[in-house]
Amino acid sequence: MSDQIKTIGVLTSGGDAPGMNAAIRAVVRIAVSRGLQVKGIQRGYSGLLNEEIIDMDAKSVADIIQKGGTILYTARCEEMKTEEGQKKAAEICKKHGIEGLVVIGGDGSFQGAQKLSHLGINTIGVPGTIDLDIACTDYTIGFDTAVNTAMEAIDKIRDTSTSHERCSVIEVMGRSAGYIALWCGIANGAEDILLPERWDNDEDMLINHIKDTRKRGKKHHIIINAEGIGHSQELAKKIEKETGMETRATILGHLQRGGSPTCKDRVYASLMGAYAVDLLCQGKSNRVVAYAHGEYVDFEIDEALAMKKDIDEFQFDVSKHLAR
Repeated sequence: MSDQIKTIGVLTSGGDAPGMNAAIRAVVRIAVSRGLQVKGIQRGYSGLLNEEIIDMDAKSVADIIQKGGTILYTARCEEMKTEEGQKKAAEICKKHGIEGLVVIGGDGSFQGAQKLSHLGINTIGVPGTIDLDIACTDYTIGFDTAVNTAMEAIDKIRDTSTSHERCSVIEVMGRSAGYIALWCGIANGAEDILLPERWDNDEDMLINHIKDTRKRGKKHHIIINAEGIGHSQELAKKIEKETGMETRATILGHLQRGGSPTCKDRVYASLMGAYAVDLLCQGKSNRVVAYAHGEYVDFEIDEALAMKKDIDEFQFDVSKHLAR
C-alpha cells in the first residue's frame, strides 16, 4: 500500500534524547527504500509552523547514527497546543505534500500528532525521551544512554565521597518519573533512592537511616534523588545539620541528555523508526510505536496517552533490600 503515500515528513519534538538521530536515519532510509520522498522538519512543531522544511535522502543521514542530540533540532511549541495552530500545521503539511508524519518525542509530542491525525495527516509517534515515562512501552529512545551516563558520573562522585567520608545527594533527571533514579540507585549501590512515585516527604526517616548506617560503620552515604522531588541543595544542608556529616549536593543536569548513544539506543531506535515507516505504508495513522514484552508493537495514540505507568514494584522492593 506504499503507493497510497508518496511523501512523508519526520520531526523531533520536546526534549532531545540520544538515539534520535538513529531513528531519523532509519525513517529516511527505509522510506527511500520504499520509494517515498522524505521531508525533514526542523525544530519540531515550531519549525513546522514556520515552514522550516528540507528535502532529505539517504546521503542526508550519513554518519549521524553515533551522534547525540538531533540533526533536525528540537523545540517546544505552545502554539501547537491551540486549535488554530493545529489547523495551520495540517495545512502546511498538505501544502508541502506531506501525507504522513513521523513524530519522535514524548507524550506532549504525541498529543500534537493526535490532533494532526484528526485533521487528515497520517501520523505515527516514536517514543523518544530519556525519562522512560511513556506508559505503553517498556523502552524509550535515550533512556539507556542517559542512565549509563548518570551511572558513570555517580561512580566518580562515589570515589570522592568515600575519600572525604561524606554524604552525597545526587540529583538525576526524569521529570516527574523516577526510572533513571531507580536504575542508578541499584546500579550504583546507593544507600537511599528517592522516587516521586514513592517519596512520602519523611526526611526524618532518611536522616535516621544515615545515622544508623554510620553507627554500623559506614563512612559515606550516597542518596540518589529524582528530579521530580528536587530540592537537593536544601536536603543536603538539612542532612549535614542533623547528622554532623559533611554533605554535598550534585545536580547532574543536562549532561544526561548528551553523548554518543549506546548500542541499545542505536539499534532499538533504528527498528522503531523503520516500524513507523511501515505503518505509514500500510495506511495506518494515529499510532504510537512501542516495545512491549520483547516485541515491537503499536497502539492508538488515544489509548497510549490514557495509560498510566508506575514504578515496577519488584524492582523497587529489591532496591530497598540492596540499599543497606
